[in-house]
Amino acid sequence: MNCRFYSLLTLGWLAASAGATPLAAQLAVRAGTVYTMAGEPVRDAVVLVRDGKIERVGPASQVAVPAGYKTLRAKVVTPGLIDAHTVVGLAGYLNQKQDQDQLELSTAMQPELRAIDAYDARERLVEWLRNLGITTIHTGHGPGALISGQTMIVKTTGRSAEEDVIVPEAMVAATLGPGARGRNGKSPGTRAKAAAMLRGELIKAQDYLRKRESAGEDERPERDLRLEVLARVLKGELPLLVTVNRIQDILTAIRIGREFHLKLVLDSAAEIYLELDRVKAAGYPVILHPTMHRAGGEYENLSFETAAKLRDAGIPFALQSGYESYVPKTRVVLFEAAVAAANGLGFEDALAAITIDAARILGVADRIGSLEPGKDADLALFDGDPFEYTTHCTGVVIDGRVVSEQPH
Repeated sequence: MNCRFYSLLTLGWLAASAGATPLAAQLAVRAGTVYTMAGEPVRDAVVLVRDGKIERVGPASQVAVPAGYKTLRAKVVTPGLIDAHTVVGLAGYLNQKQDQDQLELSTAMQPELRAIDAYDARERLVEWLRNLGITTIHTGHGPGALISGQTMIVKTTGRSAEEDVIVPEAMVAATLGPGARGRNGKSPGTRAKAAAMLRGELIKAQDYLRKRESAGEDERPERDLRLEVLARVLKGELPLLVTVNRIQDILTAIRIGREFHLKLVLDSAAEIYLELDRVKAAGYPVILHPTMHRAGGEYENLSFETAAKLRDAGIPFALQSGYESYVPKTRVVLFEAAVAAANGLGFEDALAAITIDAARILGVADRIGSLEPGKDADLALFDGDPFEYTTHCTGVVIDGRVVSEQPH
C-alpha cells in the first residue's frame, strides 16, 4: 500500500459524507479531451446531458451549451468506469463478520443465493470507488466455493439495491481449482471431485428442467431454488462465471462449458496466456485478474502482460478489482488498467477494458460503457491523464446526477 492510496481513501469518504448534489436534469461538461469509446477522442469538447441521458457529444465549436445548463469542467472526461468483477457491497471495509457476506461455506454449491439480498448500497467501499470514477460494478458472491451464488450489476450511486441495480441476476459464480476445495474435510477435496460434482448438479438440473417443461400442471416436480437457477444456466439465460487460474482448471472449465453448451465467462485466468489459441477457439470471454494481484499460490505465474496478449490474440476481455482478504478489501480498476496500459496494452485499450469492453462482456453495452446519445449519462472527470499517478478524479456523474465534486 502507498500513501496516495490511503489519502484517496480519506478524500473519498469525506466527499461521500458531504452528500450528493440533487438530480441535475440539464448538464454540460466542458473538457480538453473526451474519450467517448465510440470513436476517436474529441478535443475541446462538450458533453450535454438531459434527463439522465447523454444528449450530445462534440467539439465546442459545434455544440453550444443551452441556457440554464449547469456546467462542469475537466481536462479529461471518460465514460463512467466499470469494475467487471468485484465483491464490494457484499464484502465491507471493516473486514469483520458483520460486513462479510460474499461467501457462504456451509455447503459446496449454493447457486440460489442472490447478491441483491446481501448488497449494501451504502457500504463505504461503494462510496470510495464512486469517488474514483467507478460508476458501475459487477458484484456478488465471490470465489472460494464450487458454486458460491449469484452476481448482480449495479450503479454505485449509493441509494439502495433496488434503486441502483441494472441487472439483479447477472451470472452464477463458480470456482474450479484449489479455491473450490471444501474446508475441514468437506467435499470436494480434489480437482476431479469438484468437476464431477459440478457435472452431477448440472445433470440434475437438466432432468429437473425436462420434467418441469414436459409434465402436466399436477405432475411437475416441486420447486427447487437451486435447480431452478442451474436450469437458467443450462438455457443460456445466466452465464456461468468460473474463477480459474491454473491452466488445467481453465481447460476443465472450457470442457464443461462445451459439454453442457453453457454461456461461460472465464474469470481471473492467471495462466491463460499458455493456451491462447485454445481459449480463442472456445469463444469464451475473459474477466482478467487484477494486473497487480500478488503472485503467489495459484497466481504465481501471472504476468503484467497478459492483458496485452489477450488483446493481440483477439480474445474479448475486461479488467476487474477482484477479491481481497485484507483491509480495505478492494483494489481499484483504474489503477489496475493503468499498469496494464504500461505493460503493452496501451492507453485506449486499457480504458476500453474498464468501459465499453467490460459493458459488452456484462451484456449492458446498450446502456453504459461509452458516451453516445441515448445512453446513461455516467461520466468520470479528471484533471489530467486518468492513468497518471498524480491525476485526480474531480467529478463523477451517474444517470445525469452529479454524485461527486472535488476541488481541483
